[in-house]
Amino acid sequence: AFAVAREAADRRCGIWNLVNWPDDELKSKVNDPSILETVRGLRRRAQEGEPPHAIHLPADFYAAVRKLNIPGSRMRPFDVQLAGGIALHEGKIAEMKTGEGKTLSAVMPVYLNGLTRLGVHVVTVNDYLAKRDAEWMSPIYKFLGLTVGIIQHDMPNEDRREAYNADITYGTNNEFGFDYLRDNMVTYKEHMVQRGHAYAIVDEVDSILIDEARTPLIISGVAEQDVSIYYKVNQAVSGLIPKQKRIDEKWAAEDRFRGIHEKKQIDEIKNQEGFILVDEKEHSASLTPQGQEYMEKALKMPDLFTWGQNFDYETATESDFEKMRQYNELVSVIQSSLKAWTLYRLDDQYIVKDGQVIIVDEFTGRLMHGRRYSEGLHQAIEAKEGVKIEHESQTLATITFQNYFRLYGKLAGMTGTAKTEESEFIKIYGLHVVVIPTNEPMVRKDYPDIVYKTEKGKFDAVVEEIVECHKRGQPVLVGTVSVEKSERLSKMLARKGVSHSVLNAKYHEKEAEIVSRAGLKGNVTISTNMAGRGTDIKLGEGVRELGGLHIIGTERHESRRIDNQLRGRSGRQGDPGSSRFYISLEDDLMRLFGGDRVKVIMEKFGFDDSAPIEHPWITKAIENSQKKVEAHNFEIRKHVLEYDDVMNKQRATVYEMRQEILEGKNIREKIVSFVEASVDALLNAHCNPAIEKKDWDLRTLGQETVMLCFGALFRPEDFAGKERDAIREMILKAIMDFYAAKEEALGEETMRELERVVMLRVIDRRWIDHLYELDHLKEGIGLRAYGQVNPIIAYQKEAFDMFENMKDEMKRFVVRWVMHANVQVQQIRSVIKRATEVTGGDATQGRGHAGKARHTSEKVGRNDPCPCGSGKKYKKCCMLKDES
Repeated sequence: AFAVAREAADRRCGIWNLVNWPDDELKSKVNDPSILETVRGLRRRAQEGEPPHAIHLPADFYAAVRKLNIPGSRMRPFDVQLAGGIALHEGKIAEMKTGEGKTLSAVMPVYLNGLTRLGVHVVTVNDYLAKRDAEWMSPIYKFLGLTVGIIQHDMPNEDRREAYNADITYGTNNEFGFDYLRDNMVTYKEHMVQRGHAYAIVDEVDSILIDEARTPLIISGVAEQDVSIYYKVNQAVSGLIPKQKRIDEKWAAEDRFRGIHEKKQIDEIKNQEGFILVDEKEHSASLTPQGQEYMEKALKMPDLFTWGQNFDYETATESDFEKMRQYNELVSVIQSSLKAWTLYRLDDQYIVKDGQVIIVDEFTGRLMHGRRYSEGLHQAIEAKEGVKIEHESQTLATITFQNYFRLYGKLAGMTGTAKTEESEFIKIYGLHVVVIPTNEPMVRKDYPDIVYKTEKGKFDAVVEEIVECHKRGQPVLVGTVSVEKSERLSKMLARKGVSHSVLNAKYHEKEAEIVSRAGLKGNVTISTNMAGRGTDIKLGEGVRELGGLHIIGTERHESRRIDNQLRGRSGRQGDPGSSRFYISLEDDLMRLFGGDRVKVIMEKFGFDDSAPIEHPWITKAIENSQKKVEAHNFEIRKHVLEYDDVMNKQRATVYEMRQEILEGKNIREKIVSFVEASVDALLNAHCNPAIEKKDWDLRTLGQETVMLCFGALFRPEDFAGKERDAIREMILKAIMDFYAAKEEALGEETMRELERVVMLRVIDRRWIDHLYELDHLKEGIGLRAYGQVNPIIAYQKEAFDMFENMKDEMKRFVVRWVMHANVQVQQIRSVIKRATEVTGGDATQGRGHAGKARHTSEKVGRNDPCPCGSGKKYKKCCMLKDES
């Protein structure tokens, strides 16, 4: 299979390129008259409608073309690419240096595994690469008889289903993950788009399985909330920010913290004298006592931060609990607003486009349409930027990338930077890394980093080097860490009269055009991380003689792998090239993780802003800073996975149950088992054998039995004197007789349809509520550590108990709905349509942010006491019945 794919790659995407060249270009590159005549014959046959896969060429023609060695006329995989393909087929990670042809290496294992017809998923980091690679490689697969599909953002469900049904499917990690979650929210099996998880090859595997694994995939709906509170809080916080800024300037002018090296001491001073305490390392912001006092006055709530300190849960009234809830919600909004103002910057973590706040992916530099920050942060940023505030979201479905990709029967990956993370790959995914040698020796020159005292001095030096390269015609690719930095550098170059292109999240539509010109003589390209992965920059005529493409990094990324990816845009396949990073002590990495000691040395020896410093100790300090961040990020990923592993087993149970129901398996048997379980739960609550008969609550048992089923109407005297088993038989017989009569009246087909829809609706509603409660449990579980309790162990135990309760409630609600409902098939389908709008199950809009989760009652809150008088919360009693 590998030999077949190798030959097909050469013929379909290599030699056939000659057919598409203009005649003038062909004549200038090919002197052999026999080749020219054969190519012209190919053109004639193709124009006459003969399919390319039916045209067979003599072997001596291929041999003659390969001897030409013209760029673009050869796609025959090198031996090192074969080695990479073998590693991928064996379910390993192939580490191949940038430019070594990972895309072509994947063709062979993709073809071999595609022959199973079970589906092969090729996962990329963005839509652009998914489309490019699919279009580039599809002629090979189609020539070999396989079908190819592409998943793109905002693609309708019908097209998605067709793409997944292909033998080979290209798409991004986000699209694959969200489609999996949405498939487990549909009401009919035919609305699902995916068909299984047999084999996946993940391109840029370190970016997807490590860098992006810190954030889980979440499909959310809109929760009930008055968003006007965000405007009110934003107005107060926006008045506080200038006050803190003046204090920061005062501290800087006085050199307030000179000689103080303990962070704890510095924080104590800031807490006493300032308004806001910001910890960028921990990504947190909080009010100092002075800041709390300011906010209480601004919001006209003098006891906002003090009222709950002496709250007595034993004597508190209902109005006290409501006041505490409102105060806690307000404090949470204040926290989000503080973060929005102090830790999130426009054109860095997000941009504003068409009146919307859109997140910028920190690893790829691309816009993340449809993704929103959680816990009110997105609303706080919207208030800060003065755009319309959307309602806060509630989790409907969630999964981490770690647990999604562990669904695949066989998983493989490829990247240029994986060996340093091999231990994590093995521990989390069971993936070993195979380092593939380069086809040609690497000749790129990687110059030492240059460090400047200030960011201004650094950027001035960067501009000078760009100007020098531009004068001699050497193309330059400049990497920046944010949209804001790329635009700042662009303005500086414009003032110098240097023509250039800018590639960032604002101009992503021009990506292909900008990348195609980046290696041409005299070109200057400024880019965020968008040009760091998967972009193939080919050198223009005469560029090799000038030293190839020169890479300038304007800041070290928190991960060494991201820096290496940027460097890897140059020196591909033995091409000449060079790279250098410029760093300042004001860069985030140096400022937060190790720049203080370097700054002291620079000040001691009198370095000014424009004086560079090069020293092995400096380079080591930078590497140590990156190692600290990488270790910190690993702990975050580990933390996310530990919590999601608890949920993963529960999610698997729920999704397996849903799948059985979608397929119509054992529906009646499930209903019968739910009836038995619900009756047993009632008996355990009111006729517990551990207590004496005289203490059994037979009246409540009768009341709750009739709530379970109208046909099971019993008075306390009906149960009097009977044993528990006899009571159980009485109740079960009454319910099952009612059930049989109902089935006969509706007909078996209608009854099964009703049961199926009810079960799916209840499962979805209960699961959403369960996720909501798990979110709240997770928020406060860390405090258990103060009581010498491992938070993870506590979370596992409580999450298990909550899940068992959820399953019991789910069974009870299913029985109640089935027994009480009396609808025809067309009415059922109408209910399904409305239910779909609530769960987002079949919706195609809002990828990663599903349809609205609306509540039917405006007067009764989900956590309020149920109006029926049961004493339970509304969400655990009559809410589902009311929604139906």
